[in-house]
Amino acid sequence: MATEVIMPQMGESIFEGTITKWLKKIGDTVNKDEPLFEISTDKVDAEIPSPVAGVLSEIKVQEGTTVQINTVVALVGAAGEAAAAPAKDAPPAASKKAATAPAAKGAAADGATAEATAAAKSTAQPDASASASGLVSGGTDVVMPQMGESIFEGTITKWLKKVGEQVNKDEPLFEISTDKVDAEIPAPIAGKLSEIKVPEGTTVQINTVVAVIGGSAAGAAPAAATTPVATAKAAAAPAASAPAASAPASVAPAASAGTTEKLRSSPLVRRIAKDNNLDLRQISGTGSGGRITKEDTLKFLAENGAGAVAPVSTAASAPVAAASAAPLPATPVQASTQAAVVAPVSAPLPGTLVPLTKMRSIIAQRMVESAHTSPHVHTVFKVDMTRIAKLREKEKGKYEQRNGVKLTYMPFIASAAVHTLRKFPIVNASMEGTGSGLGSDLGIRYHQNINLGIAVALEWGLIVPVIKQAEERSFLGLARAVADLAERARGKKLKPDEVSGSTFTLTNSGIFGEEFGTPIINQPDSAILAIGGLKKEPVVITDSEGNDTIAIRWTQNFCLGFDHRTIDGADAGKFMAEFKKTLENWSGDIG
Repeated sequence: MATEVIMPQMGESIFEGTITKWLKKIGDTVNKDEPLFEISTDKVDAEIPSPVAGVLSEIKVQEGTTVQINTVVALVGAAGEAAAAPAKDAPPAASKKAATAPAAKGAAADGATAEATAAAKSTAQPDASASASGLVSGGTDVVMPQMGESIFEGTITKWLKKVGEQVNKDEPLFEISTDKVDAEIPAPIAGKLSEIKVPEGTTVQINTVVAVIGGSAAGAAPAAATTPVATAKAAAAPAASAPAASAPASVAPAASAGTTEKLRSSPLVRRIAKDNNLDLRQISGTGSGGRITKEDTLKFLAENGAGAVAPVSTAASAPVAAASAAPLPATPVQASTQAAVVAPVSAPLPGTLVPLTKMRSIIAQRMVESAHTSPHVHTVFKVDMTRIAKLREKEKGKYEQRNGVKLTYMPFIASAAVHTLRKFPIVNASMEGTGSGLGSDLGIRYHQNINLGIAVALEWGLIVPVIKQAEERSFLGLARAVADLAERARGKKLKPDEVSGSTFTLTNSGIFGEEFGTPIINQPDSAILAIGGLKKEPVVITDSEGNDTIAIRWTQNFCLGFDHRTIDGADAGKFMAEFKKTLENWSGDIG
């Protein structure tokens, strides 16, 4: 009996997907978990694996069709079961491939391309001998977990156990890094680590088997090769570069990609390209099968700007031009001009080049994205913290004994920020929609809750855990939440939903002694508050009768960075004035 293959739900907010490519034809044999077709949704492009092993007996939904989740898109029957004829109202996948055969044949004429294509096929579809060469039979598979609804891949940064070592259930087995969080992944069962299938530094999709615990091993050893996806990418690299070297000088680098096959990209990528007038044919895709990812698009945008077209390399055309043009004697003026234009090629400066870590790369992408999205404006206020400093010094010992948490300055600042955000909801709002001006569908979302992000500096980067519904917490509740999130962030114990959904962010760069910083907004927030260093300084104080005196006071600078599309300077000034007043005249209960 045939097994139904359905359109999967790729996240709780995604209810449909578009089938962009069938990776198998009707009648082909398919293994369980082998990629069967590719889909594109609002958030991600992905390869969908077959739920069972068998023969693809029927394709119900053709390429380019968008269907609701849980729609049956194909049938996989048992081996030897007769295949159904393709639907008459839509061209079968085989006919589409036949129509593009001339282009494919021409592209494969180059020997390097043919070899790379064969290598990619052999990697993506292992034969029986490759499948039979597993090191472990039986045992429990350890898979790459999904760390959030919008996360579909992760990078293994460190194995905490070696092959052959005993591991307890729920004991940390390996560390991963994703777009949102670094985390330690526990072992699903107790037993001996029989096999490591994915080495450190490799990025794989969720539900990929990365290790095996238990089972009968025949000389299990750590994986030395990359994953099938990584191998396919490596094999495809010569195919991408070989034709470029032999192509005519008049052909643009992206022309063949645009004519032989539709560019693979997600709706989000296409929207970014449309908003910034980008030509996707000029962007090199680093995703699976050459797919153009969001990161590729943002990187191109950062390097070239909106409406940019990547310059065509003249390296290939230079020999042609030199051979066809007759040498002409240069005049002294021409010679001097040419000498001025040609810049000397300098050698790299001494030093060590270290590749970016996953988190460092994500931070870089987010910062560029924020700077490109929001017109940043900053305003700085100096606050007299003497009243709070004296209260803290008086109460900190008893407070820790009574509540089990240290009394720091952060709960005072967080509490004052929440109080002020209630009065000025525009600072707790976000810009939503696409476009950048007239005719766009931009709007301002006023958030119901105050979700307070607290930036935490780590040895390997920066992370922003979030206190959800901070307006419902007492001073003590905020103090405990700040301490708990900071501790778990440094111990890689945060959950994905604890590092997303902020509406306003606090960042304490003053712990290093700086006067104040000008922070970059944590998207999609509209504002971020930077906390400067706390110090003593002489201050002129005027009494009720107008008499001036000089006193030593505890002062601290606070810098509000805000998105000028949403928040005007007057709104920012009123917000900071109220925030300053709340701290300088503190009268709240600290619990």
